[in-house]
Amino acid sequence: MAGHSHWANISRKKAIIDNKRGKVWSKLAKNIMSAAKAGGGDPDANLRLRYAINDAKAISMPRENIERAIKKGTGELEGGSLDEVLYEGYGPGGTAVLCEILTDNRNRTAGEIRNIFDSCGGKLGATGCVGWMFERKGLFVVSGEKIGEDELLELALESGAEDVKHVDDKFEVTCDPTRFSDVAAALEARQLEMDRREIARIPTSTVDLDADNGRKVLKLIEKLDDHDDVQSVASNFNITEEAMAELGDG
Repeated sequence: MAGHSHWANISRKKAIIDNKRGKVWSKLAKNIMSAAKAGGGDPDANLRLRYAINDAKAISMPRENIERAIKKGTGELEGGSLDEVLYEGYGPGGTAVLCEILTDNRNRTAGEIRNIFDSCGGKLGATGCVGWMFERKGLFVVSGEKIGEDELLELALESGAEDVKHVDDKFEVTCDPTRFSDVAAALEARQLEMDRREIARIPTSTVDLDADNGRKVLKLIEKLDDHDDVQSVASNFNITEEAMAELGDG
């Protein structure tokens, strides 16, 4: 079970049942602000903004919160000044970890992220230390209920995707980031249910972990994911089936 897929499933379920709704809304508001700042406040013309709004609506974020975030991003309201930062580091078991950050205070965030790494047996590294182990790809996680693998493969490749993988009961569709909107439009036109649709950082290779290191890495990623300024976390860990069974028993 590869790190990016495994944590995506955990993170998605966690977001749905998380009682800390205010924290989730804060993350989504920052994502909306950043998208509006980069591409304008019209979701019909700004695909990134449209998806950010859809994610916010999926967990019942109030319309006024969404509209306020858009206006902050476009400069109509104050408070939309956010820096996008990529933090790179090492986790237990020799794993690589990337954190995409949106912050209004780089110094504060850097210290807090460093403390999380240190407390979980990891280490925050220098810029570029692990980024080369990942590729930026458009990633779609598609339900397998309405489409078979052969049909999805044909649809995806015709729209510009690079690969389709069967993972558990779902499919992972990947593409070059420049073809993201084309693939998204094709999947939406087919009315396919998507658990994820984003530009993600996918590891080019993975590190197998035993149960002990697997537990430590999951703790690190959960703490990073809980931080208000962290928008996404990527890692190259792979928890083996034996380790997963041991984690389940524990």
